[in-house]
Amino acid sequence: MTMKERLRLLYEGRSNRATRFRYALLAFDAVSIVFFLATAMLDLTPWLLVADGMIALLILLDLLARFWIAPNRWRHLRQFYVMVDIVVILSLLAAPFIGQGLMMLRLLRALRLVHSYHLLRDLRRDWRFFRRHEDTVVSAVNLLVFIFAMTALVYVLRAREPALESYVDALYFTVATLTTTGFGDIAMTTTYGRLLAVVIMAVGVGLFLRLASAIFSPAKVRQKCEQCGLMRHDSDAIHCKHCGAEMKIETEGVG
Repeated sequence: MTMKERLRLLYEGRSNRATRFRYALLAFDAVSIVFFLATAMLDLTPWLLVADGMIALLILLDLLARFWIAPNRWRHLRQFYVMVDIVVILSLLAAPFIGQGLMMLRLLRALRLVHSYHLLRDLRRDWRFFRRHEDTVVSAVNLLVFIFAMTALVYVLRAREPALESYVDALYFTVATLTTTGFGDIAMTTTYGRLLAVVIMAVGVGLFLRLASAIFSPAKVRQKCEQCGLMRHDSDAIHCKHCGAEMKIETEGVG
């Protein structure tokens, strides 16, 4: 077996080793995001530059590995999450030369969380809570990721917006805009800032509604109907609601 085939099995295989590898990648993503949040307002010290360089190297190795095993490499490069990784790597490597000006862009790394098909398959198989509440978990993660990503973009505009002085101000403005509260104590004055506020309100309201729907709607399970292809069914369904075909949904029993 070639090195490329072994690497592909790690990223896409169904073995226990591959599953542990993907969980390790998820843990690295989560730890790196927490680190970026914790150091967002710290001065740029030598140890912080070293840590940024090590994280950038690990992200680069992951990026190169995915590119190497991709069936269509150019299409792979055009994927949104690949471009996000490239932006994060560049922001980390540019820190020694331009300071903290682009530091908040590294929070865009959060966009990778829980968006891998293979990782979702592992979580459904190994975690009963995730199987029962997948829509709620994914919607909550998407909302948190959106808040952090928009906060990063708002923080980048702080040089042009006199009301934005810190990361906390950027987070406060993002949440106030997202919830359409509109206190008015921090407001965008530039054209780009106001357009970004429109995006936060338009997309954020949709994410809020999706999260609320996932929380209050009856729990569904994901299993494809062999007849019509419907993916979502009631956990106790014995027939597909769309075509009436018999369903055999796996359960853990009553216990």
